[in-house]
Amino acid sequence: MAEIRSNAASVEFRDVTKIYGKSRTPAVDDVSLKIEAGRLVTLLGPSGCGKTTTLRMIAGLEMATAGQILIGGVDVTTLPATDRDVSMVFQSYALFPHMTVEENVRYGLRFSGFAKQEVAERASAGLDLVGLSDYGSRLPSQLSGGQQQRVAVARALVLEPQVLLFDEPLSNLDAKLRRHVREEIREIQQKLGLTVVYVTHDQEEALAVSDRIIVMNNAVIAQDGTPRELYDAPANGFVADFIGEANIFDCAIESVEDGVASVRLGDLTLTLPARGFGPGPARLAARPGRLTLNPHGTPDTLPGTISKATYVGSHLEFVVSTGLGEAFVVTPDVDAPFQAGQAVGLGFPARGPVLIGG
Repeated sequence: MAEIRSNAASVEFRDVTKIYGKSRTPAVDDVSLKIEAGRLVTLLGPSGCGKTTTLRMIAGLEMATAGQILIGGVDVTTLPATDRDVSMVFQSYALFPHMTVEENVRYGLRFSGFAKQEVAERASAGLDLVGLSDYGSRLPSQLSGGQQQRVAVARALVLEPQVLLFDEPLSNLDAKLRRHVREEIREIQQKLGLTVVYVTHDQEEALAVSDRIIVMNNAVIAQDGTPRELYDAPANGFVADFIGEANIFDCAIESVEDGVASVRLGDLTLTLPARGFGPGPARLAARPGRLTLNPHGTPDTLPGTISKATYVGSHLEFVVSTGLGEAFVVTPDVDAPFQAGQAVGLGFPARGPVLIGG
């Protein structure tokens, strides 16, 4: 019986630019990145940021205008899609409606030089890997959306590609099913040690599945790091606001010593990692769940008034008006004794705020 194996390879972009037609605005602008073999890396960003163009250049469906693309250390910049050892799972799944599930999975293998018996064994192994071994004789129309997605994954996996690409793979599924299928994709990736490049605009999805996230904005990389690095220490306001929600305040760095900044925020003085910033005007970001509400007049808090309090089942959400603008605060304490109109003190715990760039 054939087994699905990993031929995982690294992916590297060296100063890659993509310009369509006579446009003067690059879709991807001088991007350099490296994705290690056997890792799941997500390209995350809003529509039009360049993430899908980047994915399509890895696949060979778009050609770079400038720069180099390497897969497994081999320059593939000018190679067409048919000559790259890459498989892609499309947003639409792209299943053939007149073919059975097994025929869909076999389809790519028919053109790969395998003997008939090998094709059958690989297709069977692929369906078994995604939990659809009993569905081979069904048509795609007889499957749920999640099952169709798994067929598309099996069809890609049986080719044992060096790189597996996902283009917004969960966008056609409802919220509960999205969570289930993304867990399956991550499990298969880790089990086989696949190199996966995954495109989404859903930050929660990216945080859940990725070894690394590359956040793109306006055709360039805004930040590259692990999910925790991007959430805890965003480089700038765009990343802070795109990866989860963030409160952003103007502040002033009064002094820096040994990498630690003394920061003035209203009447408060905070001690924060300087992150390379020097004295002068600055900004800080604070996640809603990392701010605290305290009784009015509590020392070392920012005075404010609750303008809105909302119960959403698992937590409470508050909008607090302060002299520095509105703050959004979330607490899991659904019995917190605060209500709209109440004067409070907004607290900034040590792990709360972080200095950010523009």
